[in-house]
Amino acid sequence: MRIATLDNERDQLRLVTHTATGLGHECHEYMDGALLLQAVEAQRFELLILHWRLPGIDSPALVKALRRAAGNRLPILFTTHRADAADMAMSLHAGADDFMISPISGAELEARICGLQRRSEPALHEPQLAFGPYQFLPAWRTVKLNGVRVELRSREYDLALFLFQNTGRLLSREQLYQAIWGADFRALSRSLDTHLSRVRAKLDLRPANGFLLAALRGFGYRLETVSAQEDVQAGPAPILQERPMKANSATTKSYTFVHAPEREMGCGALVRRATLDLKDI
Repeated sequence: MRIATLDNERDQLRLVTHTATGLGHECHEYMDGALLLQAVEAQRFELLILHWRLPGIDSPALVKALRRAAGNRLPILFTTHRADAADMAMSLHAGADDFMISPISGAELEARICGLQRRSEPALHEPQLAFGPYQFLPAWRTVKLNGVRVELRSREYDLALFLFQNTGRLLSREQLYQAIWGADFRALSRSLDTHLSRVRAKLDLRPANGFLLAALRGFGYRLETVSAQEDVQAGPAPILQERPMKANSATTKSYTFVHAPEREMGCGALVRRATLDLKDI
């Protein structure tokens, strides 16, 4: 199990590391809450052990940020110097799973680590999700492509899974922001484009792997299943082209869209045409 621990006292960090490694776990030490948050966003941990009151750190805000980054399944154990009922209640309300009162002993810490590990084990049996050569392992929040693990950050994983679970659906930018960030899309600038670019590159989304990420400027994005033998040509083309209609036609107006290179997404020169009715948007 990969464990991260946060404290401003070296002795406490050493105690946690010694106890965790003695149980066969891997432990990473942090003395800065911001660095811990960056690590949780970029890496996978199975347990966090944090000191509740650290100078310059808003512990409830840090826990909420960690929960946003890693989800609710990541167990969080707090240590505190005070046997204060208000502190304990606040830590649990903020999202902690357990707490200990310092000075902590190695034996007690070992028991708490084993207990939290047992509580999290049912998640390991959660069904895996397969989409062609892509395999999602929700318990570990990881993805494999043709059996090889792909390193994704926490939000990149959430975005990739959401796209695959909605294959073939046109998803607006607003829908994607709400699903992944839970926030107003206007407040996040180009974060979505950056994350989509990384997901596309890391997962190698291309016809050879059976999937293509389409960008419809002004509408949104769609993950499509494609064939490796499908005719995919390179060349610039407008994102959305209106097809001419006869004067008295009652047919729904239709457009031809193309998957042209998207500079902001760092896409390749893949172009594939399809027809889209306005009633489907």
